[in-house]
Amino acid sequence: DAAIGGTAPRWGSPGATSDPCPTPPGPTTNGCVVSGRLSRLQAAGNVATGPEQVLIEDWCQQYPSHSVGDLHFGPDGMLYVSGGEGASFSYSDYGQVGNPCGDPPGGTMAPPTAEGGSLRSQDLQTPADPTTLDGAILRVDPTTGAPAAGNPGVGDTNAQRIVAEGLRNPFRFTVRPGTGELWIGDVGANDWEEIDILQSPATAPVENFGWPCYEGAGRNAGFDSADLNICENLYLQGPGAVVAPFYTYPHGQTILPGESCPAGSSAITGLAFYTGGAYPLEYNGALFFSDYSRNCIWAMLPGANGLPDPANRRTFDAPAAGPVDLEIGPGGDVFYVDFNGGTVRRIVFDGPPPPPPTGEVPVNAYRGEYFDNADLTNLKMNRTDAAINFDWGFGSPDPSIEPDTFSVRWAGNWDFTGGRYRFTMTADDGIRVWADNSVVLDAWILQPATTYAVDVDLAAGRHLIRVEFFDDTQEAVAKVSWTAGTNTPPTATIATPVAATTWKVGDTISFSGSGTDPEDGPLPASALSWHVIMHHCSPVDPTSCHTHSLQTFPGVADGSFVAPDHEYPSYLEFELTAKDSGGLTDVKSVLLYPQTVVLTFDTSPTGVGLKLVVGGTATVAPFDRTVIVGGTISISAPSPQTVGLAVYVWLSWSDGGAQTHNIVAGSTPARYTATYLATPPLGFQPLTGLFLISSLACIVGVRGQATAGGRGGPTARFLVDSVSEVQSEQA
Repeated sequence: DAAIGGTAPRWGSPGATSDPCPTPPGPTTNGCVVSGRLSRLQAAGNVATGPEQVLIEDWCQQYPSHSVGDLHFGPDGMLYVSGGEGASFSYSDYGQVGNPCGDPPGGTMAPPTAEGGSLRSQDLQTPADPTTLDGAILRVDPTTGAPAAGNPGVGDTNAQRIVAEGLRNPFRFTVRPGTGELWIGDVGANDWEEIDILQSPATAPVENFGWPCYEGAGRNAGFDSADLNICENLYLQGPGAVVAPFYTYPHGQTILPGESCPAGSSAITGLAFYTGGAYPLEYNGALFFSDYSRNCIWAMLPGANGLPDPANRRTFDAPAAGPVDLEIGPGGDVFYVDFNGGTVRRIVFDGPPPPPPTGEVPVNAYRGEYFDNADLTNLKMNRTDAAINFDWGFGSPDPSIEPDTFSVRWAGNWDFTGGRYRFTMTADDGIRVWADNSVVLDAWILQPATTYAVDVDLAAGRHLIRVEFFDDTQEAVAKVSWTAGTNTPPTATIATPVAATTWKVGDTISFSGSGTDPEDGPLPASALSWHVIMHHCSPVDPTSCHTHSLQTFPGVADGSFVAPDHEYPSYLEFELTAKDSGGLTDVKSVLLYPQTVVLTFDTSPTGVGLKLVVGGTATVAPFDRTVIVGGTISISAPSPQTVGLAVYVWLSWSDGGAQTHNIVAGSTPARYTATYLATPPLGFQPLTGLFLISSLACIVGVRGQATAGGRGGPTARFLVDSVSEVQSEQA
């Protein structure tokens, strides 16, 4: 969390695990500068050996979003690294709010020359100034961090590291097996999520995926309307100057009709190719992808060419549990990281459930069926076992059964007093355990003697416990037991803030709480921890929300937090966790909703179909927007605009701001009006190959560049891109 080359923690005390950004400047107002780092670490087993070796320090950012992302080793042995552009998620950020990272051309930025904020994703388009690594994919030497041999980039060292640019937040990417292709999940802004393909990273040119000038397959209204040189120059080159996405999905629609996964809030957060394993054959070659905000995982099954086919999508896991990374395990199961719960989860293909027990199932004992085969076939004997606690070594359960390649199925009705039970299972090789019809463990794999522990909540009464086991070769071990927990969870209590508390951007919110435990008594502050979470919801479906972790406060009973800026609809959650000496926890939380205000945006003349861009979204005026009091909103008046046969050129905003500028929402409703001049339609008259613009007033709205001949001279060149998309040029 330090500036490039600085020391962390920057604001907290040395060794602190919490380092809140102070206000001022505020994490989402003017920003507390932080940076990213690529480091090389060595370990022996699970123990680090040797010091951290810092390979790269870069990725300066003033806002808490879109930082360093993912890394993979390619088949060429090089290290591939992704990083976001570090810009604000609240408005179209081109560097207009301060410039603490010192982006060129320096100072507080304004159109058309700005190069900060999201525009840092296009840093290779401005080679005259130093290159940063924001919004890019790097290919580097894994030992030194230097540009990898064969990279296509030229210029300074950072420019030579980059093999792809024009990305907003390439949070996760993967390498397609058997190729050098990178498949990139780029988290979108207002409208689209993207899956992009970098076909050949080490081949020129460095590919440009278009952000922030483009989002999805089209222009990004928030930046197009700002008339920024970087984007305008890219538009001049035509759509072919950027790589189109392989697959996109809009925020306002579900990925598959009728699925339970919500629409609206979106963030693509995982990609993984399936090469075979325990899943059905139809998944071989599929691309799994996840969306944290929608809380689901999908599979894009392969088409006739063997590549994932966007037309052949399937909902795979709905709902999931906050997936933020997908990996395929050694046995062919999908694993993912659960961001909210801090767990790693595994998705197994259950296949058909075990058949019902044959014969009478004993009480507080097992009926065992022993098979002379590893696949639960060729039944040899039945017997009653008091417990499953077997270590047969290199032998077998009975002389009638050959050592190795045998299997057993047990079933027993067991009495439980109720509560949480710790099931402990050891197997060499595969084992599956059910409590009633719920899977406790599925480890149906070849493995040495391995012990698993799983906590299971069971109501008081009798429960059917079923176990399946197989031995392949060598030693055979099968053990299953459980113990009842004796520790009682603690109780967490939040004193402040109360649920009726409302907030606006910049407010200081105090929090306090306590914890008690039947065994430990009152818990000390060291047993408490606070977590402040922002819930960000879809304007299309306010019930579709995702969360941003804002700040943790471990080991404190009370403290304070400054309310940040965020796009509406959103709200804060203060979560208190109390943990007793036995490791059991209790979590309480309180939701705090913001103070809001309605802002109206209109044009003069009104009601003629002119569009205004607010927060990056273009909408026909007039319209209202509900925003959080104290929030910063970017507004822009695209110019010129053609409606019917009339051309409208922007003249002014009612608040006196520039054509593109930021506003801060006050506590009372306000109206912002953009005044336009209506002009006659453009007329062109060919005169020996020279096109004359018949209405001089329209020249105000023409984006163009005159060469040495001057405007209208023999070498004049004009681009009227927002009127006819036609370029006229005198040869």
